[in-house]
Amino acid sequence: MQTISRRAALAAGLGAAVSGCASIQPGSPAIAPRAPGAYGLGALPPLDLSPAHHIKTTVCTRPFRPAGPRLEEDRLGERILIHNYGHGGSGWSLAWGYAQGVAAMAALHRPHSVAVLGAGAIGLTTAILLAESGAAVTIYARELPMESRSARASGVWSPSSRIGFAGAVDPGFAARWEALARASHARHLRYVGRSGNPVEYTPRFHVRAQEREPALAQPPAGAPGFLHLDRRLGGLEPGWREREGTPFAAGASVRGGLAMVFNIAEYTRQLTEDFLAMGGRIERAEIASRDGLAALPGDLVVNCAGYGAKTLAGDETLVPVRGQIAWLAPQTDRLYGFFHRGVMALSRRDGLLIQELGGNDWWGYGSASETASRAEFTAALTKAEGAFAAG
Repeated sequence: MQTISRRAALAAGLGAAVSGCASIQPGSPAIAPRAPGAYGLGALPPLDLSPAHHIKTTVCTRPFRPAGPRLEEDRLGERILIHNYGHGGSGWSLAWGYAQGVAAMAALHRPHSVAVLGAGAIGLTTAILLAESGAAVTIYARELPMESRSARASGVWSPSSRIGFAGAVDPGFAARWEALARASHARHLRYVGRSGNPVEYTPRFHVRAQEREPALAQPPAGAPGFLHLDRRLGGLEPGWREREGTPFAAGASVRGGLAMVFNIAEYTRQLTEDFLAMGGRIERAEIASRDGLAALPGDLVVNCAGYGAKTLAGDETLVPVRGQIAWLAPQTDRLYGFFHRGVMALSRRDGLLIQELGGNDWWGYGSASETASRAEFTAALTKAEGAFAAG
């Protein structure tokens, strides 16, 4: 296992290398910078969706669990093992709330040292809160934070995204989820306004199409419905309303408002630095079995392995959900996003994201493929461009 020191981590890509996407290739049109906040919701310039700005495409598999995320104590020989995995498309959104759940469970055992498996959003936030309690915490991970699947997420506040199946969760799940989501939201707010803008509010719009876009995936016969709990958080985020004078096509029906966005490159760097500053350690390690978990040092072990928990915890209920994002070069003079024809375009400080959402939660369900599709990107880009097209 390779120990990552604070200085080495920042130099090796946890700091410097997470500064954003690659630069625009020679010959691509330059995008003039403008001070953040220079535009109101109704005075934004159109996003430049030219394929010439395409710099990379990333694919990740999100860990969906029909019964909802697992936050539960287990035994690992003479020690306590706490599971914290299976957050579907809500990993970043719920990370702090579930981390608080782990910290509360761990406090009952008063561990002096803790091993956390996984360095994604769930592992990092869990490790930080355990370190804040005074424990000596080490993260063990095959992939460092900016190599993890969390680094390939869309970075939007979406605490109910693929959180479970209706009818598969226990009767108290919705109330627990609400409490954890609210706790997580409150912690995210601590990062609003910090240097580098790891978390911020930017405009988001829904640009309605003239005709309903057909879903790209259909549920299997007799399949249960996905659980949607967003209405339980009413009033937590700024409200949306009908908008006029937007950059979209003349006559377009547009609803929008401000929404929370995570600039994942900077947020990951900040969380990593916060953890290391508290004396935390990160070791690159390949933990492929429960025996590997048992071999980790520490009074207590926390399993934040995401989809890897299917093997580590023997959880056969975990299902992969494929998601692809095409990245265009950052356009920091126009920080906003929109939904149109089942596609999300989101301009973050670390890149302009184009993502096909498929029209429902079944899009990508059951697919573990992380092979990028050029056809998916070009089709999604064509749909997104229609939001600005006249007529």
